[in-house]
Amino acid sequence: MAIVILPIPGLPQIRPGDDLAAQLASAISAAKVGVKQGDVLVVCQKVVSKAEGRVVALADVEPSALARSWAARHDKDPRLIELVFRESTRIVRMDHGNLIVETGPGWVCANAGIDQSNAIEEGVVTLLPLDPDASAQGLRTALRGHLGVDLAVVVTDTFGRPWREGQVEFALGVAGMAPVDDLRGTHDMNGHELGVTVIGFADEIACAAGLAMRKAAGIAAVLVRGCEITAEPADAERRGGRSMIRPREHDLFR
Repeated sequence: MAIVILPIPGLPQIRPGDDLAAQLASAISAAKVGVKQGDVLVVCQKVVSKAEGRVVALADVEPSALARSWAARHDKDPRLIELVFRESTRIVRMDHGNLIVETGPGWVCANAGIDQSNAIEEGVVTLLPLDPDASAQGLRTALRGHLGVDLAVVVTDTFGRPWREGQVEFALGVAGMAPVDDLRGTHDMNGHELGVTVIGFADEIACAAGLAMRKAAGIAAVLVRGCEITAEPADAERRGGRSMIRPREHDLFR
């Protein structure tokens, strides 16, 4: 079966308090893509954050002494550095003007995922959603009411990767599908049993959608069709994007 990536144009500028699900449903209907059971709607984090009010005006931020000192040494905006510190639960690396931190439920990323691009207005930055899995589930439920189809939903953001140049889309929030494809216990083409293979399926879908979600394109949502998604696990610990964060006891680099 072919895998098809369908950009959803026409989504307006989202502002705090907007009904994002209604706006998405309207854009999907206008795109005439014929929504189908098993489709995955990929939504960029930025519009989710805007709708949820996760935006901050830099003019309202009072930097700490540490933020001012770090910013002065590396020619950064101290207000932005202060926000990074506030959003971080752990500083992973702080060197050469780079801040790699742990934020949210355990994402490790640059600058706590705070973004200045495509903001609602100059001087306003966007923070990551507080609970992207809840955001994805809320959109899924609301879109079912608008469209009459049970879509899976993936909320994504662009992260860098250790040991690799270039950024790619990652799944932050996942609803309506298994986030990973656990192949352990199955067999390869030669009949060998797989013992460690667990595919980051939601991340793969996020990356595929990212091909149509370039910064300047104005495409904040994409339907991915033709992926054989697996039903959401019954075990709460294995559901959602949060379950894809490697546990501390299995992380060799903490």
